[in-house]
Amino acid sequence: MTTRPLRLGVLTPSSNTALEPLTSAIVATLPGCSAHFARFRVTEISLSEQALGQFDDSKILAAAELLADAKVDAIGWSGTSSGWLGFEADRRLCARIGERTGIPATTAVLALNEMLALRGITRLGLVTPYTADVQQRIVANYAALGIEVVAERHLGIRVNHDFAQVEPARLMDLMHEVVAARPQAVTTFCTNLHAAPLAEALERATDVPLLDTVATTVWGLLRAAGADPGAVRGWGRCFGWR
Repeated sequence: MTTRPLRLGVLTPSSNTALEPLTSAIVATLPGCSAHFARFRVTEISLSEQALGQFDDSKILAAAELLADAKVDAIGWSGTSSGWLGFEADRRLCARIGERTGIPATTAVLALNEMLALRGITRLGLVTPYTADVQQRIVANYAALGIEVVAERHLGIRVNHDFAQVEPARLMDLMHEVVAARPQAVTTFCTNLHAAPLAEALERATDVPLLDTVATTVWGLLRAAGADPGAVRGWGRCFGWR
């Protein structure tokens, strides 16, 4: 008997070089599962009008329609823009993707927020490459959900392509710094960081789960497609969360 392939569609910022290989590596742990990508233009993360306009739904929906041609089982926006735009932006996007394609949709941030709710997490550590004003928006949006960012680190970078140049050792140092404030979980909140492979090492050293947003996207996609994220091994304990 042949098992039907599981195809996950991933919406990708055009200048991102981290999430595609990382996503493919995560789903490679699942027999018969593959990831398929469609890009739309994102080159800068800031609060300028031009930068915010990159996340206009019409551009994202056009990319989602291309993924629908591949008959993917779920579509995920592997980006964190609703962290500063407001979480309603992702809820609206997912509804529109569903209306346009008939395919269930999720996002990195909505999946992360679902994880936080499942585990009753109200104390969060936040690590990003973003500028201070973007970081403040993210912190404020989580505060509105009743989640306190008890410690944060950001690198002040605006150019999306440059996020992927941050060394994993630097990311690990930043995560250890925020763990000192005793959060219930740490999130590396950017899908162009090479942070997902650090989950098991951080968790062994600190007993604090890492919720990387590349990983949360995959977790959300698997759930949206009716598959079990718990079958993923080697990418952190969050994949076992239900």
